[in-house]
Amino acid sequence: MLVNVFSGALNGLEACLIDIEIDVSPSLPGLVIVGLPDTAVQESKDRVRTAIRNCKFLFPARKVMINLAPADIKKEGPGFDLPIAAGILAVSGQVPAQSLKDTLITGELGLDGTVRPVKGVLPMALMAKHLGMKRVIVPEENGKEAAVSGIATYPVKSLIEVAELLTNPDSVQPTVFDPAEFDAPSLLSESDMDFSEIKGQEFAKRALTVAAAGGHNVIMIGPPGSGKTMIAKRIPTILPPLTREEALEVSKIYSICGLLTSENPLARVRPFRSPHHTVSGAGMVGGGSVPRPGEVSLAHYGVLFLDEFPEFRRDVLEVLRQPIEDGEVTIVRSAAFVRYPADFMLVAAMNPCPCGYYNDRTHACSCSPAAISKYLKRISGPLLDRIDIHLEIARLTPNELMTKTPTMSSAEMRERVTAARNIQTERFKGLKIHCNAQMAPRHIKKFCDLTDPAKGLIAKAIDALGLSARAYDRILKVARTAADMDGAQKIDAPHIAEAVNYRALDRKYR
Repeated sequence: MLVNVFSGALNGLEACLIDIEIDVSPSLPGLVIVGLPDTAVQESKDRVRTAIRNCKFLFPARKVMINLAPADIKKEGPGFDLPIAAGILAVSGQVPAQSLKDTLITGELGLDGTVRPVKGVLPMALMAKHLGMKRVIVPEENGKEAAVSGIATYPVKSLIEVAELLTNPDSVQPTVFDPAEFDAPSLLSESDMDFSEIKGQEFAKRALTVAAAGGHNVIMIGPPGSGKTMIAKRIPTILPPLTREEALEVSKIYSICGLLTSENPLARVRPFRSPHHTVSGAGMVGGGSVPRPGEVSLAHYGVLFLDEFPEFRRDVLEVLRQPIEDGEVTIVRSAAFVRYPADFMLVAAMNPCPCGYYNDRTHACSCSPAAISKYLKRISGPLLDRIDIHLEIARLTPNELMTKTPTMSSAEMRERVTAARNIQTERFKGLKIHCNAQMAPRHIKKFCDLTDPAKGLIAKAIDALGLSARAYDRILKVARTAADMDGAQKIDAPHIAEAVNYRALDRKYR
């Protein structure tokens, strides 16, 4: 007798359908799994056999052959335990085989038959819905995560519950995700951080509002204690809220990494990732023998904050070039080729020299010119060219520190950002970009119309600063955002001046 059970395997950000064929033949007892299984899948033989017996079911005293099709896709992880066990119960007549039709099953089994959570349930549930399947059976901890897809979801705690569900499918009500839950709490930020807590730094606030409005990358340079990290952590509070489509895409990445919980089955706020400077290249962009998303993908549609920027290894920083340009990461292995999205806003912070006090008005710098130059050259020119805004953060004066005058809040800054983003959404309608930072040269030529004074000013800036062609494009993109915030159709000289003024490393440190 042959029974088919459906499960899923991950291939990058998407899932593919796995048809588990289970056949029992009158031969010597045994359990064989074929179809390119990894070690975890091979070990499921012992987990499944023990779980079936400990749940008081009968394990067939014949040869059980299991084929995981298609056979050219590597099957990884313990998520095939539950569908294999359900298929064995069906092929041995202990549950109706017909009940497995149009059903996707995934989950890890304990030796006592308990069902444990697995990674990547959301992409599998979305795939099942896309293929027209009627329901998914998943571990209880993954229930809300799967329900986000909109398919009928049946969370289970044990193999016994699975058998009861397959035998009497109408006796259990599925878990259904209410789309209203997505909008119930504030989606803007679940933290108590606010830009109103930042004293002074009005120039920095304006620059970061422009950066958030246009999706521009930022590097902040200033002495220790000037507030660079405090400012960076509040940037997500001024970004527009995630749309439902963006939230699903971010959630799929976090599902693959096992970072979704039953309390938070859907990404509700824009990600903020801040890896330590000891992170490896694979940790930053993804990889490993079994490719998994890295920090740049975990920061998708959010902020990637790199504190102490020059302290990161040179090779780790250089791998950021391609994700910054393309908005995605391509990982190639001998047996795998996957793509992960990486559309993030890069925010970096650094000291101006090894001691941190170069150009500081209150502390003398103890570094030699050669040491300062060597420190700054840890950041390559091509990488800096990909950062739109170079921002100096000065130490606050005593009067600024002691002032009690209210400053601009995150809500006020976010309102300006959202208004500028709405202009860009209308401008780029029908194109595959959604903010000024993503404009290609053809878009810059079409949408960055300069007045005559603006043309003269940017020509002088190129000569004075020796800007590259890429830096020229970056200035135009930032100027376009500044014009959007002013509601201007054309880019004028003040917008160019503001954009050039955001190139501190070109003007002072290079």
